[in-house]
Amino acid sequence: MSPFIVGRRNLIKGYYSPPLKKTIRQKLRIGKTFYLLLVFIPISLLLYFFTKEDSVIFITSVIAIVPLARIMGYSTKEISLQTNPTVSGLFSATFGNAIELIIAILALNAGLIQVVQASIIGSIIGNILLLVGISIFAGGLRYKNQRFNNETIAVSSTMLIIVIAGLAIPSVYGIVTPKNPQISILSSAVAIVMALIYLAGLFFSLRTHKDLFDASDEMKATQERPTMSRRLAALILFIAIIVVTFESEILVGTIEHTAQTIGLSQMFIGLVVIAIITNIAEISTAVHFSMKNKLDVSIEIGLSSAIQIALFVVPILMLISQVFNFGFTLVFTPFEILAVILAVLIVNYLSADGRCNWLEGAQLISVYSIIAIAFFFVV
Repeated sequence: MSPFIVGRRNLIKGYYSPPLKKTIRQKLRIGKTFYLLLVFIPISLLLYFFTKEDSVIFITSVIAIVPLARIMGYSTKEISLQTNPTVSGLFSATFGNAIELIIAILALNAGLIQVVQASIIGSIIGNILLLVGISIFAGGLRYKNQRFNNETIAVSSTMLIIVIAGLAIPSVYGIVTPKNPQISILSSAVAIVMALIYLAGLFFSLRTHKDLFDASDEMKATQERPTMSRRLAALILFIAIIVVTFESEILVGTIEHTAQTIGLSQMFIGLVVIAIITNIAEISTAVHFSMKNKLDVSIEIGLSSAIQIALFVVPILMLISQVFNFGFTLVFTPFEILAVILAVLIVNYLSADGRCNWLEGAQLISVYSIIAIAFFFVV
């Protein structure tokens, strides 16, 4: 979920002066660091076409995706600002995790099912533990205690428990009855239920009970005018998606060789590397709001993104897998399921009282670090 940004008028000598024609950089305010990282796009392409150093190509393509993720998030936000709340929510849900979806589809096509499953788990626990943890920690360094609406967190927490059920039940079934051909049917049925409850959750938050979600009120309080037209934002989003697809193709094509060269398992690459680079723009956004003492927005960004991955992206991947016979199912390893369970349990416990401090943020980060370290040793 992307934050809103506030516009300004130029008052000169007592009358309104229309702004001069803005450059793309003035309209696309993604930050200097992200602009500098764009140089890795041509670098990765040159390396891909003229060298055979897969590990170097992989690293440059990973870095190149980071600013593209930021651009896609910003463009999506600009379009959402110029639509009604319902359309905005659906649009943000559709494109909020587009990079994860693109990489996952390409990886499934390449037969890297383990990477896809690990990246799904990585995105879920990364948003719950790392994004929320860093936000609470950063905000806690500036404010002794921060408060948030635990009623809205309770709704998200229930959704996350449904996520556990949706991922754990097929996984346990797959472990108890290995190589059972019915597991594909079970996974598809569970994915349908997950998609339906996700749509119900959207209807709940955008229509019937939108008054409960104070984070949206926080956003409105700081809302700015769009910095670009809807047509330009759509064009930038379209171009970014094309470039991301090329970079994702390069990344996926070099995963296997890179894993062997630098000694990382494909599971670790999916769970940590891919999950972090696809969510780094959301992390920076969440930290921005927590530093302004708007922790409701930060937590909503993290939990909503995790829910979108599990209840929106996963069903789409199941549908695509069924159509193209990729062999993707919801049978995850016990270790992956345990990681999700721990993430949901600890964030539920820490958010129960509606207040937090920097230590609780550090605790979330520590749990994520423990999980990441453990997956480093999983082959």
